[in-house]
Amino acid sequence: MEQITTVGIDLAKNVFSLHGVDGAGRVVLRRTVRRDQLVATVAALSPCLIGMEACSGAHEWGRRFQGLGHSVRLMAPKFVAPYRKSGKNDGNDAEAICEAVTRPNMRFVPVKSAEQQALLALHRVRHGFVVERTAIINRLRGLMSEFGVVLPLRSITVRRQAAAAAESLPELAKRAIGDLLEQLRLLDERIGSYDREIEAQARLSEPAQRLMKIRGIGATTALAIVATVGNAREFNNGRQFAAWIGLTPSQYSTGGKAHLGHISKRGDA
Repeated sequence: MEQITTVGIDLAKNVFSLHGVDGAGRVVLRRTVRRDQLVATVAALSPCLIGMEACSGAHEWGRRFQGLGHSVRLMAPKFVAPYRKSGKNDGNDAEAICEAVTRPNMRFVPVKSAEQQALLALHRVRHGFVVERTAIINRLRGLMSEFGVVLPLRSITVRRQAAAAAESLPELAKRAIGDLLEQLRLLDERIGSYDREIEAQARLSEPAQRLMKIRGIGATTALAIVATVGNAREFNNGRQFAAWIGLTPSQYSTGGKAHLGHISKRGDA
């Protein structure tokens, strides 16, 4: 078999498709393997360029393949789709990835370390608790309004007034409101615990400390940037970083006329 120089891997939960080409672009590998076979299959290859879509598990696989001596590049799935030549299936996806990873102007996603992903896990779980807390507050306001009690928008006031107003409600409603307030208290404790952990991790991170010197950036935002970006040298300037996280206007320009819209929010919220 000819020397494989580039491999595209279509990631999945159980079955993975591989597409490999040699230096001349000829297809020399087209194979489907199970999850427990993937590492052994890649380990048997000589060091080459491996392309994958930046999806669930991609960073973990990237770290494993780098440990085997391969060069790994991750790409956003939307940048790979134009290189798919025909119908969507695992084999065609792997071929498209193999083609896209060799493009000189392709944008790549740096492989995150396990520590970075652990920090991001803190942010994801904390965000989920905040969303859940907001939903409970809205549920409280909706239930209380059914009994003619209109609560304000401020969450602290909702807690206080809901507890006081519940005393005059029927016993079943009083119990339901009490359970919601208890759940709110538990979520407040969980969120507070995560906030303290994030602040502690930010104090231990020198890049986060430097970011916190910028006006408007606190521990949570600084640590999220450090965990998400990793090596900021991937960006040539601040404008590239702003575009990467979505702090740029949406654009629809044609015929030499520039039409700019609102902030696109294309990045990681």
